[in-house]
Order: sequence, then C-alpha cells, then structure tokens
Amino acid sequence: MQEINVLDYSEKILKALPGGVFLNTKAGDRKNTMTIGWGALGRQWNQTCFTVMVRLSRYTKELIDANPVFTLSVPLKGDFKKAIGICGTKSGRDMDKLAACNFAIEDAQTIDSFIIKGCGLHLECEIADSRVMDATLKSQDVKDAWYKDEDWHVYYTAIVKKAYLE
Repeated sequence: MQEINVLDYSEKILKALPGGVFLNTKAGDRKNTMTIGWGALGRQWNQTCFTVMVRLSRYTKELIDANPVFTLSVPLKGDFKKAIGICGTKSGRDMDKLAACNFAIEDAQTIDSFIIKGCGLHLECEIADSRVMDATLKSQDVKDAWYKDEDWHVYYTAIVKKAYLE
C-alpha cells in the first residue's frame, strides 16, 4: 500500500462517484458495504473531510451509528460493475453482500473497518459530525423525485484519517 495525499486524487475520486464507490462499515462482527454515487470531498477544521449521505432506513446507517467510522473503496481498476449493482440495490440485512460479490477484504490500517481489495484507492474515515437533512429546505421537485416516502438522508462528515493506493 502506498499512502497518498487524498487531495492529489480528488479529481479521480469525484469522477468515480457517479459510477459507484463502495462505502464499507463494520460494527462488531457485522460487516457491510453499499454503493454510493453522491459525496463531497472538502476541508473542515484544517483537515480533509469526506461527506457521505445514507438514508435513515439503511443497514449501513445502523452500523455507522454503532461504530462511527467507515472506509471508501474507490474502483479505479478491475471490473466491479456487477458488484456495484448488487451493493446499490440489495440490503445487508437480507444478504451477505461481501460473500455474494466474492470480495476479498482486508482490515483497515487506522480504524476498525475494512477495505475491498482490488479497487485501487481507499480512504479511512472517522465521523466528526452527522445530521438529518432538513426537509423544509428541499424543493417539491426534489421531494417528489427522491423522497416520496420521506426516507431522508443523513449527512455523515468524516475526517480522512488515511488514504492509500494498492
């Protein structure tokens, strides 16, 4: 593994998001991954941060709330298209997505989580803040398109503790 300055790879990370990035969570012996297509890389408190959005109903939220860390495995190489689909449409409550996708995983280096080997780029993140989105600030068009069931997103802003390439 080669440690990197995450900001040097910001363009690659942000370009990968629309195609799918794996958000990996762990609480005790429970592990899960989900596909995210939205996120924000930035700076707060003179530290590099990454903000992810997770719906209130998701199993991932349950795990993050139990263990406030996560990793991002960014597929820069390899063929992860099928896995991105599975991890973006199935729940870890109902199936073991890591086994279903035949992922090789490895423990994270600085936090109690894991990475998906073969993706190429990984971020280890520790949550610094979270909040449920304010529904009163959303336009009716956004509510109709994304939140008919009022399953709002929680914003988790996390400090990037370590970033590296395989």
